[in-house]
Amino acid sequence: MAAAKLIVMYPMPKDMAAFERAYSAEHIPMAAPIFQAAGATKAVLTKIVEAAGGTPAFHRIAEIHFPSMQVLQACAESQAGRDALAHAHKISNGGAPSVLIAEEDVVKLGGS
Repeated sequence: MAAAKLIVMYPMPKDMAAFERAYSAEHIPMAAPIFQAAGATKAVLTKIVEAAGGTPAFHRIAEIHFPSMQVLQACAESQAGRDALAHAHKISNGGAPSVLIAEEDVVKLGGS
């Protein structure tokens, strides 16, 4: 069974300070326990610092990993999961975030 992940890509904010405050002080403390209780295995929270050839299209990308697509879908369909995604939209002051669902294939590189 393939692992799955929920990907939320936030566009560049109109008000960077307000977005960062809401993201770190409101969204992460609210969403993390929801995803953990739903069976998420890890979260990778990326802040984009530059892009080749210009301004990045996205400011932050959140990847919430689940052991299976069924676990991810159950989380996304729950009221708590819907509330977390609604809050992501609420704090994204540069436009609506892109929300993707993906299956993950992991290829180990190197000796470890």
